[in-house]
Amino acid sequence: MKKAITKNKIYYHIIALVMLIFFVISFITNILNSIIVDVRTSFDLSLTLTGLLPFSFFIAYGIMSIPAGFLSEKYSDKKLLSISFSVMVLASILFVMFPGYAVFSLTLFSLGCCMAVLQVVINPMLRIAGGEEHFAFNSVLAQLVFGLASFASPFLYQSLVVNSAEDKNQIVSFLTSMVPENLPWVSLYVVFSLICLVLVFIVLATKYPNFEKNEEERAGDSGSYLSLLKNKWTLLYFASIFCYVGIEQGIGNWISQFLLQYHGFDSQTTGANTVAYFWAMLTVGCLLGLLLLKVMDSRKLLILASLATITCLIFALTGSSKVSLISFPLVGFFISVMWSIIFSLALNSVKTHHGSLSGILCTGIAGGAIVPFIVGWLGELTSLKTGMFFLILPLIFILSIGFWASPLINNKTINLKKSQQLL
Repeated sequence: MKKAITKNKIYYHIIALVMLIFFVISFITNILNSIIVDVRTSFDLSLTLTGLLPFSFFIAYGIMSIPAGFLSEKYSDKKLLSISFSVMVLASILFVMFPGYAVFSLTLFSLGCCMAVLQVVINPMLRIAGGEEHFAFNSVLAQLVFGLASFASPFLYQSLVVNSAEDKNQIVSFLTSMVPENLPWVSLYVVFSLICLVLVFIVLATKYPNFEKNEEERAGDSGSYLSLLKNKWTLLYFASIFCYVGIEQGIGNWISQFLLQYHGFDSQTTGANTVAYFWAMLTVGCLLGLLLLKVMDSRKLLILASLATITCLIFALTGSSKVSLISFPLVGFFISVMWSIIFSLALNSVKTHHGSLSGILCTGIAGGAIVPFIVGWLGELTSLKTGMFFLILPLIFILSIGFWASPLINNKTINLKKSQQLL
């Protein structure tokens, strides 16, 4: 019989594994922000068809997240993680072998399904390994890692696409030689297949603590999902995750196209760099967020971040070229704490079935499919600028969370520690 882990013990090697997985998830997911203009040009796509690419990826979350919750009850974390990365290897190789719009859409959908399983597994894993009272802090730390990976991926794109013609680097030359000469960006998926293959071995080699999930950590059966779906907090936080991911991807996916269309900036250089800076500032914002979550209530921080994001987005869309280049990265800075705060508020707002709740919340990642598509569709009907102004609506909803959220467990702050010591 498996022995339950000690709840107050911190498992640092599991936290490290979760952070590594977050890095890989981000590295692969957000490369689409940088290559979107190249993909559109390579396959001669309209704005609407271009918007369907992130739709293919993120709609997989909506389809796979709840089934992933059931799978997490039936199979071990080790098995689910290893199978997911193995499928990602195969999906990436498939696209490298048969590069085309349809196959790319299928590959993105397959990757999205695997990402959904990974997200459902690693969020409760992080909560257990790091302690529930530290979950908000650890989640922001994960977002920091997420931002670092997203910052790095555009530079990999530039190395393979912008510099490939120079043929100075043997590794770059080898990677680009494996794909059609007019589609050098496809070589990114050669790299992704190798990264995921390495992760398969790391996951298999990691020692996992033996534990029995208690009632609140279980995904449960269909009854637990129905019970949660009747809870207003579940629906509100599902909508919150939907809005956040929609905002993040709605901005990230269209930065290069916006800068090209309205300010004439090259998508492979200035556009890709701005996307990188967007994620870099998200990373810097996470560092500040880690400190602020130790001294202030997460709801107040969310309100301030939301107001600042709305302001910066308006400047990015209406300002001069220089203002846009500065404002888009600042949007990344201010949204940096949103995901972790929303997710931790959600898990700390219900007493039981956190596995099921995690599955429902991760279904909300489908917002990354719907919102960028709406932006592209509105851009086709009116203008891309008008389409991106639509993002203010989900931002207003994120702002409202700070006023109606009522968690059972608040994030632990320095002041809270002091007050507990005085009692």
